[in-house]
Amino acid sequence: MSVTLQLPLVLKLTDEQFEQLAAANRELQLELTTRGELIIMPPRGGETGNRNLEIYIDLGNWNRQTNLGKAFDSSTGFRSPNGATRSPDVSWVRIERWNALTQAQRKKFLPLCPDFAIKLLSETDELADTQVKMQEYLDNGLQLGWLIDPSTKQVEIYRAGQEVKILAAPTTLSGEDVLPGFVLDLQPIFA
Repeated sequence: MSVTLQLPLVLKLTDEQFEQLAAANRELQLELTTRGELIIMPPRGGETGNRNLEIYIDLGNWNRQTNLGKAFDSSTGFRSPNGATRSPDVSWVRIERWNALTQAQRKKFLPLCPDFAIKLLSETDELADTQVKMQEYLDNGLQLGWLIDPSTKQVEIYRAGQEVKILAAPTTLSGEDVLPGFVLDLQPIFA
C-alpha cells in the first residue's frame, strides 16, 4: 500500500525540490499530487515486476520497429500541466512531442503528460485511487490508457473524449490509432 504524506502549505515542494528529493531517495518511487501531497509507493512484488517486464518488452520491440516515439518504464516522472508529477508503469510519447523538448527537459521529469500509459494493478494498489490517476492522465492530455487488473483479468480502457470501456478477460489489447500496429498479448500478464 502506498503512503501519502500531507505536506503543510509552508512545506509545499517546488519542482526543483521534488526532483532533488526523488534523486536523494532513488530506492523509493515518489509521486507528487496537484494538492502537494507526496506519495511514497513500495517496491513491487516478483509477479508484478515480471508482468511489467513482459509489457516493457512488447512495447519496446514495437517501438524499435516503428520509431514512432519514445517508451518509458515506471521510473520515469511526468510533470503534467496540472502540476502533478506521476510515474505510470509503462508509458509512451509521440516522437514529435519528444523532439520538441530541450536536452535539459529530457534529463529531468518530463514536462508533459504521456500520449499512452499503462497502470498494472498490483497487490498494494487501491483500484479507486488508480482510477483517479488514470482520469488525471486523461484530463492532462493522455490519448490512450490501460488499467490492467491481473487478479480479476479485467482491463479498463481510457480514451480521450470517451467513456471508460471495461473488458472482461481480453486476450489482447490494440494500440489503436495512438500506437498503430501495437498489440499487447495478455496471456503472460494473466497467467
